[in-house]
Amino acid sequence: MNLLDTLLRCVGTLVAFLVLPLVVGQTEHKVMAHMQGRLGPMYAGGFHGWAQLVADGVKFVQKENVVPSGADRKVFQLAPAVALLPYLLVLLVIPVGPGGMVGQAVDAGIFFVLAVMGVGVLGSLMAGWASANKFSLLGALRTAAQLMSYELPMLLAAASVAMAAGTVALPGIVDAFHWWWVPWQAIGAFVFFTAGLAELQRPPFDMPVADSEIIFGAYTEYTGLRFALFLLAEYAGIVVLCALTSVLFLGGWHGPFEDQLGWLWTLAKTFALAFVVLWLRVTYPRLREDQLMRFAWTVLIPLALAQLALTGIIKVAIS
Repeated sequence: MNLLDTLLRCVGTLVAFLVLPLVVGQTEHKVMAHMQGRLGPMYAGGFHGWAQLVADGVKFVQKENVVPSGADRKVFQLAPAVALLPYLLVLLVIPVGPGGMVGQAVDAGIFFVLAVMGVGVLGSLMAGWASANKFSLLGALRTAAQLMSYELPMLLAAASVAMAAGTVALPGIVDAFHWWWVPWQAIGAFVFFTAGLAELQRPPFDMPVADSEIIFGAYTEYTGLRFALFLLAEYAGIVVLCALTSVLFLGGWHGPFEDQLGWLWTLAKTFALAFVVLWLRVTYPRLREDQLMRFAWTVLIPLALAQLALTGIIKVAIS
């Protein structure tokens, strides 16, 4: 890999990181507007509210970046970057198409992805602790508890598909994919996707930012661009989660004319799953904290273990 090729891969990853989360954010405005009859997001700029995202950006830029007087200033200011940057590193190793269309191939791709995504919770913990606000601290602790609960079923589900493929490298998993894996790994896909939603604190798993109880959790004291970075981290997490689900469980770039349009199939599957994320937000109410934790330990983990056992049985039968 020469210097020019490395530079192009890095630039391509950065452009995708800056553009795709904004596309998901703009789409969320429109999906919620249609599903809930919200008129506001459909007016900005005229046709179909095309300028709503621009208006939001201008609003965040104009707002003052306030730091509470009792806050740990350095930690408070660093927290948004810690929450956002792990998703850029994960996006770097997700294969988009055949023929080496990946920012950087990593042999232990699944372990790298799950480990780096787990770092993002430090941003919430830093934000909650440094804000000098009891509601922020409570939201940060809820975030940490939620991450620890849902990390295990997510890891077990990913281990199942890695066992089926015989490799932990993401490009290798896509290469080994067969269409009959979709019903076989359906339980694992459900567990992985659901646990990912909980780690992103997306509805109905958004108890750590419950506005009726703790204002907005760890992010209560944030304003302006720092708050916008936390929102961008959430949308970047949606892109990463949907891309990983499509690569691990839906075949990634596999589809008709995959040699020429493989990258398009990956994007199509990613955005189809992103629509499901947005649909869930406007459909289901927020879970209580006890319901949220019980769902992880009594539903997702047993399902993940059952999927792992099924994968082992089928692999032995095939071999």
